[in-house]
Amino acid sequence: MEVTLATAILAAAITTSIGVIQWGLRHLDLARGNTLAAQILQSEIERLRMMGWSSIIALPAETAVPLSNAFTSDSTLAERFTLTRAVAPDAARPDDIRVITVTVQWSTTDGKPHTRSFRATYAREGIYDYFYTLARS
Repeated sequence: MEVTLATAILAAAITTSIGVIQWGLRHLDLARGNTLAAQILQSEIERLRMMGWSSIIALPAETAVPLSNAFTSDSTLAERFTLTRAVAPDAARPDDIRVITVTVQWSTTDGKPHTRSFRATYAREGIYDYFYTLARS
């Protein structure tokens, strides 16, 4: 009787441990995906930041950005992530400002889809220039 009870407790502990390990691996995969997605977003924003105004306004309204050049050492990562870029004129100043939204989508190993986005405002004189307006009373 004692051996049977000890075996049941040991089997329950092993089964629980396997479940915890699977849960941890899923979250580790999600964390790695989030890190790669953030790096992809940052890389694309930095690439856009280096472009001139004439190149920015010539960009299509929405397009998929190929990632084959970003993952030269591991092509499976380029297949796992998709990057899209949307460029739209700002409603208040359509001739001077473009709103750029960069979105990364991927699926974790358990098949769940995930999305991360970054939005930047690009002014005619560069991505970090600002337009100031006077407050009126």
